[in-house]
Amino acid sequence: MSVAAADWLPAATVTASGRAVLSAGEIERHLLPLVDLEPEENPRLAPLHGCLLALTSHRLVFLHEASLSARALPLASIAHAYPPHRRHNHNPLRSLFSSSSSSSSSHHPRIRIQISLPPSRSEVVAVVVTCKADVDVFYGRLLEAIRARAWEATASAAPASGAPVAEGAAPAEEDLAIRMPVVGVAGILRKEQETWESAGQNLQDAFQDLNALMSKAKEMMELAEKMRQKLLTNSSAQSNSNDEEMGSKQDMQDLLLSVGIVSPVTKETAGALYHQQLSRQLADFVRVPVERAGGMMALVDVYCLFNRARG
Repeated sequence: MSVAAADWLPAATVTASGRAVLSAGEIERHLLPLVDLEPEENPRLAPLHGCLLALTSHRLVFLHEASLSARALPLASIAHAYPPHRRHNHNPLRSLFSSSSSSSSSHHPRIRIQISLPPSRSEVVAVVVTCKADVDVFYGRLLEAIRARAWEATASAAPASGAPVAEGAAPAEEDLAIRMPVVGVAGILRKEQETWESAGQNLQDAFQDLNALMSKAKEMMELAEKMRQKLLTNSSAQSNSNDEEMGSKQDMQDLLLSVGIVSPVTKETAGALYHQQLSRQLADFVRVPVERAGGMMALVDVYCLFNRARG
């Protein structure tokens, strides 16, 4: 069944090299090279066969590489995901006379998913993993993405009333520690405990600062990607601008290029598809620099630009 037939799922945009186009803030989490999507209860839902499945922080994207088309299942519509299992056929006569495709499909790991479809109906579908892959790892990352709810995450500011309380409490503890004499074994143990508590607090504060820095860096990456797309759109629409405006756009594009790729392909997320997906991401990335360079670039320059963008 073609991807276009599964009109009960929203369509997803695909790049020219065959990768799913990610939205702002969306990150690729895992790839499975060959899966099927089959309805468990409603036969009116058209199935999908032979798709590359991309798990992102927002969606399950089923990509049909031959037709460069894709359908997406938003993670927000998933009510529950059941652990992987294999369908066992208890009727020997049915298994004897069943078709080879259905019998082979029944032996593949299946992840049953309960989803909500508009307007207000619940369906159960199954992701059938027909390739050699660690299904438990994929299931774990699927649960992590669902629980993270990155599609609705917003930056939460720390309460202003919490900081003065902590600052006011710290001097009292320090004064108390100074007044307590360090005498004997008990004093040495108390001093050691205070040192460990202070080190633990410093480590916790450092990790909080690191998490804040990472969240801000993610926001800056999203902003840079939006600005880059807007600049590319404006540059194609306004080709008769003067040299000064073109120079400023060139400087801005160079600055945004140094920020990097929002969701680079890694071995952890792509697995066996690492080299294939990396080459496709390179093809998508190098298109704009090559066009700006007049249609030709040295391989060394491409290598430097791409690796700088990957970080």
